[in-house]
Amino acid sequence: MTALKAHYACSEGCGFTASLWDVVYRCPKCEGLLEVAHDEAALRAVPAAEWKRRFESRFATSRLPDGSGVWGKREWALPELPVEDIVSLGEGRVPLKPMPRMAAELGLSSLMLKECGVSPTGSFKDWGMTVLVSAVKHLRSRGTPIRAVACASTGDTSAALSAYAAAAGIPAVVFLPKNKVSLAQLVQPIANGARVLSLDTDFDGCMKLVQAVTADTGLYLANSMNSLRIEGQKMIAVELCQDLGWEPPDWIVIPGGNLGNASALGRGLDLLHTLGLITRRPRIAVAQAQRANPLLRSFRGGFQELTPMQAEATLASAIQIGNPVSYRRAVKMLRAFDGVVEEATESELANAAARADREGTFTCPQTGVALAAVEKLVAQGVMAKGASVAVVATAHGLKFADFKVGYHRGTLADVKAAHANPPVELPADLSAVRAALKDLG
Repeated sequence: MTALKAHYACSEGCGFTASLWDVVYRCPKCEGLLEVAHDEAALRAVPAAEWKRRFESRFATSRLPDGSGVWGKREWALPELPVEDIVSLGEGRVPLKPMPRMAAELGLSSLMLKECGVSPTGSFKDWGMTVLVSAVKHLRSRGTPIRAVACASTGDTSAALSAYAAAAGIPAVVFLPKNKVSLAQLVQPIANGARVLSLDTDFDGCMKLVQAVTADTGLYLANSMNSLRIEGQKMIAVELCQDLGWEPPDWIVIPGGNLGNASALGRGLDLLHTLGLITRRPRIAVAQAQRANPLLRSFRGGFQELTPMQAEATLASAIQIGNPVSYRRAVKMLRAFDGVVEEATESELANAAARADREGTFTCPQTGVALAAVEKLVAQGVMAKGASVAVVATAHGLKFADFKVGYHRGTLADVKAAHANPPVELPADLSAVRAALKDLG
């Protein structure tokens, strides 16, 4: 087989290229974000049936790195990375959970959750961070003077970065917006030994600072504007189609904040289609919280421009972002996949999450945004009755326990809880217990 190679290329098409082992995040010619460009001719030299066989045989093992949902498909991520530099915690290989009752209520043929929160640090960020930290480990082995990796985060990115950096023995620095991250998210980078800076600003302010700090090439930028992250996250789309016997659903819906994951989803689907592993392209919907919806506003204006906004406080705190770095990449993919953008209010996202929980999930508020968007798109007729829909569930609900408790206690501001289920308080009396249970079954 022809040796597989990849390099950086400007996503704006200006012609700039660089080695993946250069420390560079933006095109020096036009300031566009970079993307990892693979040798598609070499990839096409392997028949689609062989790619499927290879991926499925690795998926059958639990041993790392082949047992990783990312590194079991390593030729499509970083084909030139030495195996000894792979840093894996067993990411990927997450359940695709059917939601038959909600599907029936909405008139869909199927509704599924790709449970990316069932992952080492509890979110989809692990898929991209394993690639980025593995690349940094290799760079350090080559003598590149990288002192630490750094990120701005609303919670999940910091958890993933700190865990993978700890596994690799690389120092990590995390910029978090003060009092805007759940305690469960804050404690993860602390426990992993990262240097945590709690800054009196929002995520967008943290993002500006981390970009300024990482202008020093001794500190390596780990946010999703770094295209190595996208190479791991695109495997969510690949694994989803593999779950379905290489037959994609009609729609894939994903929450959108900084929009790296939306662009990654499109990259994965595009590669699957180009190499013949799938024969049709699903449509994509990106879901945003109404209080942090710059992509929706741009969509309604025909994607003419992005107007950054001051994101308001939302229960979906992980996507509380008003100036998404990956906007242009996400728009490119939405156009390629006949995509749409929808929003959810605080009540809509909270009730959609609670509705999904009634089918055995423990849904994070960001996934609630995506599920609420599905309900609205079906009601609008954008999603046809009888369509098959997959939702990317981005994090585990255990990271947002206060959200869950507040919902069922009825204490969440601006939320009318339609599915609240508070405990029934009773005296320790057998007749009272029997009375409380007589309507069951």
